[in-house]
Amino acid sequence: MDEVFKALADEGRRALLDALRSRDGQTLNELCEVLPDMTRFGVMKHLHVLEEARLVVTERSGRSKLHYLNPVPIREIHDRWISQYAEPFVTGLLALRDQAEHNARTGA
Repeated sequence: MDEVFKALADEGRRALLDALRSRDGQTLNELCEVLPDMTRFGVMKHLHVLEEARLVVTERSGRSKLHYLNPVPIREIHDRWISQYAEPFVTGLLALRDQAEHNARTGA
């Protein structure tokens, strides 16, 4: 699990995971658009960290290499660190946070 926490600690890697969650099966070129201020090599390094943590799996499709989100390690963290007893409490706190953020954005 250390690799997963390390991978999730970086904002750029989280952005890549979010992009794959929105649309799975993206190429390196497509994922480079997610981090436009980063070099292609930098994005490749981030993807390598995500692959090492098993958060991203790849598949060759002709000359392209497609990247897919693997949500299993995140679910394993959820299952280990958030007990069934804490779930209702956490769910309530998240709903409260979301409502406060919504009110802040809309001025309500």
